[in-house]
Amino acid sequence: MPDAKRSPAVELDVGGVPVRLSNPDKVYFPRLGEAGTKRRLVEYYRTVATAGSAPLLQALRERPTHLQRFPDGIEGEEIYQKRVPARRPDHVATCEVTFPSGRTADVLRVRSAADVVWAANLGTVTFHPWAVRCGDVDRPDELRIDLDPQPGTAFDDARAVALEVLRPLLDELGLVGFPKTSGGRGLHVYVRIVPEWDFVGVRRAGIALMREVERRSGGRATTAWWKEERGQRIFLDFNQNARDKTIASAYSVRRTPIATVSTPLTWDELVDADPDDLTIATVPGLLERRGDPMAAMDETAQALDVLLEMAERDAAAGLGDLPYPPTHPKMPGEPKRVQPSRDTDRKRPG
Repeated sequence: MPDAKRSPAVELDVGGVPVRLSNPDKVYFPRLGEAGTKRRLVEYYRTVATAGSAPLLQALRERPTHLQRFPDGIEGEEIYQKRVPARRPDHVATCEVTFPSGRTADVLRVRSAADVVWAANLGTVTFHPWAVRCGDVDRPDELRIDLDPQPGTAFDDARAVALEVLRPLLDELGLVGFPKTSGGRGLHVYVRIVPEWDFVGVRRAGIALMREVERRSGGRATTAWWKEERGQRIFLDFNQNARDKTIASAYSVRRTPIATVSTPLTWDELVDADPDDLTIATVPGLLERRGDPMAAMDETAQALDVLLEMAERDAAAGLGDLPYPPTHPKMPGEPKRVQPSRDTDRKRPG
């Protein structure tokens, strides 16, 4: 519910740009009390967008970005905003993206820390950037690997697959991956790529990589799109590389009672990391002590040839495409989008 009494607005200086902070004492994270106010959230975002190498700004800069907003706090209404508000300050820019439906929209184009703080003042808890830059919105520069624990599994299981299977495979293929916590039970690993392939090609490369992780995981991971086929395994969400699919950015806060943060880690740190230790209260200090593990990511742009060669081998072995998200039109070569238990064309034991 909206606050009965609003606290007075204040003006923040964000890199020389004035940004209004309205109702700063509103509680966004009730369990945290005064440590979970809108002011604390906005100050967190100002810090990680300006301090040191400006790590949040590095994660969002020039990317079309959707806003996951909770104007009345995390227990209130959620607004997932793709189109940027028509009324906005002069410093807030946009870029046009095309959705799978063919419709277009003007989306927030993050260029400065002031843009981040302005969005946080709207109640943005989590930033969801596309895997492209606004200069070329049809060619991703990031391949994203999402290790998503299913019921009966946990962060420890995702960590084990990442450390014991995915990282050695990336090393074997000559690829460099950058891990981060999801802010919940999962893990994300980013591979910076040369923007030479469209979404279809990047998704195809991601499927090949994740199929190989699945094969080497000893039954611990799966690429099964349908939940009824996943079991108690880590789901390797290949569709995070499809057009208009987004992942919470590095250093984004999540809708959790303790305000956890999707936090980049070194592979060594991942060994004993606890996602609940990484919050808006602790991440700024961690950054001050050891910097941003993703700071050098832009210097590691890599080609997808080795993964596309793997995709060709899979295709020759009869492994074709996998289902797209339901928001996409039917794609060439895509299998039927029907739950296996409801597929009347499937051969059943007679």
